[in-house]
Amino acid sequence: MGVNLSKGQKISLDKEAGTTLSKIIMGLGWDAVKSKGFLGFGGSAPTIDLDASCLMFDEQNNLVDVVWFRQLKSKDGSIVHSGDNRTGEGDGDDEQITVDLTRVPATVKSLVFTVNSFTGQNFSQVDNATCRILNGANNQEVARFNLTTLGSHSAQIMSKVYRHNGEWKMHAIGEIGSGRTFNDLMPQITPHL
Repeated sequence: MGVNLSKGQKISLDKEAGTTLSKIIMGLGWDAVKSKGFLGFGGSAPTIDLDASCLMFDEQNNLVDVVWFRQLKSKDGSIVHSGDNRTGEGDGDDEQITVDLTRVPATVKSLVFTVNSFTGQNFSQVDNATCRILNGANNQEVARFNLTTLGSHSAQIMSKVYRHNGEWKMHAIGEIGSGRTFNDLMPQITPHL
């Protein structure tokens, strides 16, 4: 079991994994909050389409590329999205983004992971939302960040994975926002670069 991160916390991914990581997987999982039916019976859960995105930034904080449900692979091939899950049904990760750290271009300084409610529901309707980083070599969890924060926001800047002194580190950002796609969060992302 990986380290449970709190908002604002920074870690070395290699130190937490106990090895030099060459590939990581960012997993996003969630469930829709179930409504209670009459006398507690017959409740249902709405369909909630959360979308994970990975934004690639260079040393000058310019956006280089984006991996999301409309572009499942980075132009250089180092980052791949598992595809769009539109319900959050099932156990485990609902969407995954795999990053081959050895193939991320040297000009890329940071990777910012965001989540947006494409269908517009806010996070008060989302339960068990988590972002986790796995060691891609053995699927062992390195770090986990709880995203479930009740509120009227429909998006969140989850975390940043960035190069620092020759190693990859992670910053659990956890800043809430609103918008259906990563584009809506760009003004909020910039200060975290």
